[in-house]
Amino acid sequence: MLKKFPKTEQYDENWIHENWMGPNPLWLLEELCQHLELKPGMKVLDMGCGKGITSVYLAKEFGVTVFANDLWISPTENLKRFEEAGISDRVFPIHAEAHALPYAEGFFDAVISIDSYQYYGADELYFPCTLSKLVKPGGQIGIVVPGLTREFDQGYPQTLKKHWVGEMFSFHSKDWWRHLWEKTGIAEITACYEMENPKELWFPWAIWAQEHLRFDDVDFLNSDRNNDLSIIVMSAVKHE
Repeated sequence: MLKKFPKTEQYDENWIHENWMGPNPLWLLEELCQHLELKPGMKVLDMGCGKGITSVYLAKEFGVTVFANDLWISPTENLKRFEEAGISDRVFPIHAEAHALPYAEGFFDAVISIDSYQYYGADELYFPCTLSKLVKPGGQIGIVVPGLTREFDQGYPQTLKKHWVGEMFSFHSKDWWRHLWEKTGIAEITACYEMENPKELWFPWAIWAQEHLRFDDVDFLNSDRNNDLSIIVMSAVKHE
């Protein structure tokens, strides 16, 4: 049975569908925020925000100031969405690549990334040399990424071999992700686990994308006969 996400249910489903770029990002964000302490006035970096619906959620639900950072989506387009949502005074659209971020060290109270961190953060240098430096001591970091239930010798389950190309090799297990951050000694991991029923979370997006974008995520999910796919939630607090 799919877990309920009461805060997300307050948002228009059509609006979510018009703007999502993967499994319902508000479901994933609502799950992550259970492990974060966000308060009005905090400065939050929303890394890989896509079309900005996670940024809208953060501003509305927690009263934080959000820097909505994305490489693929125009900041002008995102600004229009923020204006329509009535939160453009608290959410600032930024166009920047993950390795060339225009922010001062220690600027943010929290950094959040929903379904994008795997594209750049699987690099061993990214957390210690880039991301963690943007967060002030005692600040929070949280990600949700697609992944695997365990590591495989060839990097992927045999059932998914035909799908495993390019960026798919950034899919890892929760233990892999935990070790990636923990070994740096920079932050204390406060949560690291797999979400329940990951394919049920994934399928609504897959079905929609198959119809509207001609993606093959439905075949991808159906090929996972051994349930090796997961969605991983991880949060941490930077040491003082």
